[in-house]
Amino acid sequence: MEQCRTMKQPNPVQAAVFLILFLLGLWVAYSLYSFTGQSIFLGIALAALVVAVSLAAAVQLANQWEKAVVLRLGKYKGLYGPGVFIITPLAETVAYWIDTRIITTSFTAEKTLTKDTVPVDVEAVLFWKVVDPQRAALEVEDYRTAVSWAAQTALREVIGRSNLAEMLEGREKLDLELQRIIEGRAEHWGIHVSSVEIRDVLIPAELQDAMSMQAQAERERQARVILGDSERQVAEKFEEAARTYQDNPTALHLRAMNMLYEGLKEKATLVIVPASVLDTMTLGDTSGIISLSRQLQDQAVVRGQKEKGRERDVKKPEEKDKTVE
Repeated sequence: MEQCRTMKQPNPVQAAVFLILFLLGLWVAYSLYSFTGQSIFLGIALAALVVAVSLAAAVQLANQWEKAVVLRLGKYKGLYGPGVFIITPLAETVAYWIDTRIITTSFTAEKTLTKDTVPVDVEAVLFWKVVDPQRAALEVEDYRTAVSWAAQTALREVIGRSNLAEMLEGREKLDLELQRIIEGRAEHWGIHVSSVEIRDVLIPAELQDAMSMQAQAERERQARVILGDSERQVAEKFEEAARTYQDNPTALHLRAMNMLYEGLKEKATLVIVPASVLDTMTLGDTSGIISLSRQLQDQAVVRGQKEKGRERDVKKPEEKDKTVE
């Protein structure tokens, strides 16, 4: 981290003051040149240069988001800015230019063991700002570096007290815990921590594969539980239907007939029906049904033979008539 120390880019006010004073000194020296000679001219020009540099250095300009920490002979004098302010050259100096805007600092913790001994790499971002520039300048050598190190040590501490599942599922809780710890350390430096956000948690590839297999097995277990629960609900409904049919034989008979109808209406040539179903439908024994179907088939065969004999009897007289002619 780069420390916000004394040096700052020259501001346009300083440049304007220097040019005005130096040109004014040259004009005075040139005006007196004919009376004083060359040596006095050079002395006046050199004096004008020194005065211009000193007065230009005394004029300071702080931006809207900056605070200047001024020391007089090494002792704290006060805070100045934003805007233009004057310091005493040589006696007073601007020790720090403090940025009072919100600052973002990214920090990481590599190969840190969790509570359940899993090595992880964690990346996080810290949002903070200086609320007391005097303490930030006087209480710590480099407040930016101090905040960065405090954030890293706090992150390692939180990781060591948390399980991997807590880090993956409860990031908001870890963010608040990190903010509390860093705030407690940095408030002595006049720094306020706005928020801490964990960006990413990296775990080893082998552990990722194991966690993926565990998640897949858990999904399969849930699917089987749901399927078993569905079958249980269906069995309960069948049980309720059985109780209804038990007390109402007519309803059972109609339901059985409807099942046969549904099976036959699809142009089925073969329907397999259990014998117990026929008994419940009061259609008689299975052997009786078979014998009845055979009798119907025999009657159909006899009826067909009789019709064929009648057709032959009709054709014979016609053949005799043709022979006589």
